[in-house]
Amino acid sequence: MKPTQKPANPNFSSGPCSKRPGYDVSKLDVSTLGRSHRAAIGKAALGRVCEETAEVLGLPEGYRVGVVPASDTGAVEMALWSMLGARPVDICYWESFGQGWLTDVVKQLKLEQTNAYGADYGLLPDLGQTNPAHDIVFTWNGTTSGVKVPNGDWISDDREGLTICDATSAVFAMEMPWEKLDVVTFSWQKVLGGEGAHGMLILSPRAVERLESYTPPWPLPKIFRMTKGGKLIDGIFRGETINTPSMLCVADYLDALDWVKALGGVDAAIAKSRANLAVIEDFVAANEWINFLAQDDATRSNTSICLSLDLDADQVKQVVKLLDAEGVAYDIGAYRDAPAGLRIWGGATVEQSDLEALMPWIEWAYREVSK
Repeated sequence: MKPTQKPANPNFSSGPCSKRPGYDVSKLDVSTLGRSHRAAIGKAALGRVCEETAEVLGLPEGYRVGVVPASDTGAVEMALWSMLGARPVDICYWESFGQGWLTDVVKQLKLEQTNAYGADYGLLPDLGQTNPAHDIVFTWNGTTSGVKVPNGDWISDDREGLTICDATSAVFAMEMPWEKLDVVTFSWQKVLGGEGAHGMLILSPRAVERLESYTPPWPLPKIFRMTKGGKLIDGIFRGETINTPSMLCVADYLDALDWVKALGGVDAAIAKSRANLAVIEDFVAANEWINFLAQDDATRSNTSICLSLDLDADQVKQVVKLLDAEGVAYDIGAYRDAPAGLRIWGGATVEQSDLEALMPWIEWAYREVSK
């Protein structure tokens, strides 16, 4: 039978993700709007972004946080173009974005001393193949595959190279071993349900040392430059952005940070996301026609939860369209490069009750399509 109870919030997109529960744009502090981002009021708001991000995440002493252009992609590109080339590079990839970083390094930067360790959707490569003397580039959570790194045990505490981690769908939802990560990037529109176009770049002291001691042989666009005269442009990490940010997006992000604090901090946000995954785990366990794309339980993402169905690709599209037409789930089709299936966001801005209400609808849509 067709279910009667619908999710109160049908937004399960994996980016931009659902706004936080109770979000009201009219309640944002918009005192910065119409003011220069270089005025005292603008610099103070951007400074709060950097300081409070470090505080909420519990970053180690000496780690720097900056707001940079072009979302997570821009933050990753800044790191790759500014820091790589000093050592051989090991790139680990298991979904489309990781493959994109490989393409950048091999075809754009044209670094010959590059080792690629890949795996198909649903799997992780053997991360133990990486060399601690090399720079290592990887995603923490494969947003398009639903496969995450279970821990940082494979990263050497005595590494000589840098670890560069694209963690856009992991930060604020998964435990991060910060001491093992030298460059971490994320974007506001993922786990915190913020707005797009701005990236966050976190640097360890080792990453700063690389920036100040190494000059890449290729030209760097202005928006990639983090040093001047061989020294870090420290203002970037105090809120003095390279280009003009949206102060409305900044206000939105600060609202999201306040929400995380009220929730109980990053640990509470992680617990909420894990509870969301548990709802889908129970559903999958009870229905043999649906499975996780991740083949190892330990690598299951609790944010971008990717599922396969025993239907062909066209039938899966019909399921997605049915759920959309009923107003119970928007934007949950698999990423275009991934195997056909569903991708349901399980970050902390999604309510467990909404996922519980969605599960019977997925079963109903499946039954309708597979008749």
